[in-house]
Amino acid sequence: MMQSLEEQNTIRYMGAYLLLVLATLVQYFITAFSSPGYVIDAMAAGSEMHTTHVNSSRNSMQHASRNGTLISSLNNSQLGRNNPRMNSSYWLKLVMELYPPGSSSRSWTCLYCNLIQPPRAKHCHDCNKCVLQFDHHCVWLGTCIGKGNHCRFWWYIFAETIVCIWSGVLYISFLRSDLMNVWWKIMIVVVLFIGLSLCFIFLLLLLLFHTFLVLTNQTTYELVRRRRIPYLRGIPERVRPFSKGICRNLYNFCCSFDSIYNLEAVPTLEELEERARSYTCTDILTCRCC
Repeated sequence: MMQSLEEQNTIRYMGAYLLLVLATLVQYFITAFSSPGYVIDAMAAGSEMHTTHVNSSRNSMQHASRNGTLISSLNNSQLGRNNPRMNSSYWLKLVMELYPPGSSSRSWTCLYCNLIQPPRAKHCHDCNKCVLQFDHHCVWLGTCIGKGNHCRFWWYIFAETIVCIWSGVLYISFLRSDLMNVWWKIMIVVVLFIGLSLCFIFLLLLLLFHTFLVLTNQTTYELVRRRRIPYLRGIPERVRPFSKGICRNLYNFCCSFDSIYNLEAVPTLEELEERARSYTCTDILTCRCC
């Protein structure tokens, strides 16, 4: 009876482990096939919203007008419906509002896609597309990590880290069991355990690094290539320009239901000065960092 109970616990333990491995595998494919958020898609979404707004305005004006003079003067070409030139000008106007006054549009234009990039976007040479809130291109997933899938990527490396820890526990239990009574079996398990330990160290450091990025609302590209980004060059290194506090950053990353095509503006000079201000006792008591 006692032996059968131990066997049942072992089966449940291994079943839970296999479920975790399966969930990690599913998370891998979800992350790999999810869109990071491309600038071209954001342009299309913005143009669609603009066209819908213009069409609703036209319908209101049609109901308000009593003669056909006003209706005939407002044709589709004037309203920008299916008009690429007007849609491009609308996108340029939208992006201009996100940058500091006096910025040059030449620094926003992608040399490869010839698209106007909003803040935090970058062209990926592997995907050959401009990515919103570009973090990096992951060779293991075969896709970019950006605004649309950064949260899924974090959960994937978190699950991978848990799988490594659990696998390490299984290796240790195998080494202590009676099954490891031959030297070559022990050597195989030891070599596998060393390889697993290296993978665990890499995954843990990667998880901690991306956790820091999430809590400070940064990307890998912004942190590593900060001096190459025109609108970040004059900002002190200790200032996190896009950070809204730890709690707000965490909520926007994990729980926000906003569209991935919602664009983030470069903070004003007053906001940057406020974030650069040193913390006082009052700031700590009022949880300014949060």
